[in-house]
Amino acid sequence: MNLNTLFLALAVLMATGCHGQNKKEVKQSNNQAMNKIVIFFSHAGDNYSVGNIKVGNTKIVADYISELTGADQYEIITHKYDGMAYMPLIDLAKKEANNGELPPYEGAAPDLSQYDTVFIGGPVWWGTYPQVMFTLFKDINLDGKTVIPFTTHEGSGLANCEGDVRKTFPKAKVGAGFAIAGHEVRTGKAKVEKWIKGVVK
Repeated sequence: MNLNTLFLALAVLMATGCHGQNKKEVKQSNNQAMNKIVIFFSHAGDNYSVGNIKVGNTKIVADYISELTGADQYEIITHKYDGMAYMPLIDLAKKEANNGELPPYEGAAPDLSQYDTVFIGGPVWWGTYPQVMFTLFKDINLDGKTVIPFTTHEGSGLANCEGDVRKTFPKAKVGAGFAIAGHEVRTGKAKVEKWIKGVVK
C-alpha cells in the first residue's frame, strides 16, 4: 500500500467514525425529548367566556407544553359532547360526575413505558376533570413516574384535579399543578413557560 492509499484509507475511517458519533448524539437528544408526554382532554365548540371555539383551551396549553419541552401528546377523544351548547353540556357533565359514569374514549390507551414525565390536563367540570379522563386513567399505569396536572377553568383553579390525580395514581410522584383561565390561554404562553421552568428540570 503506497502512502497516498494509506492517507485515503485513514480519511475514510475518520469520516465514518465522525458520522457514527453524530448519529448517536441525535438519538440521545431524541430520547431526551421523548421522555415526556402530555395527556389531555380538550373541548372545542361552545365554551364559557370564550364562545364557540375551533380549538379547545386545554389543547392550546398542551401545545405550549410540547413546544417548550419537546413532549409528545396523547389527546383523549370522545364524540359524546360534539355540537352541544354550553348549558346542556354542563348539565350532562354534572350528571356524569354525580353518577360516576365513565364515558368511552376513542382508540387505545397510550403505551407509556418510554416516558418518565406525564403532564395531565383538562378543563374543570364540576370540581374535577371530565369523567372521560377517568375512563382513560383506569387503563394506564403511572407508578414511579412524575405526573404534573394542569387545568383550564373560569374560576375553579385546580379544583380537586390535583388531589384526584394523587388518589388515582398513589405510586406516582405528583408535581406542582398549574391552572389558567380559559379566556387567558391564547395570550398566556408566558405564564405556561414560567410554570414549566419551575417543574421541569
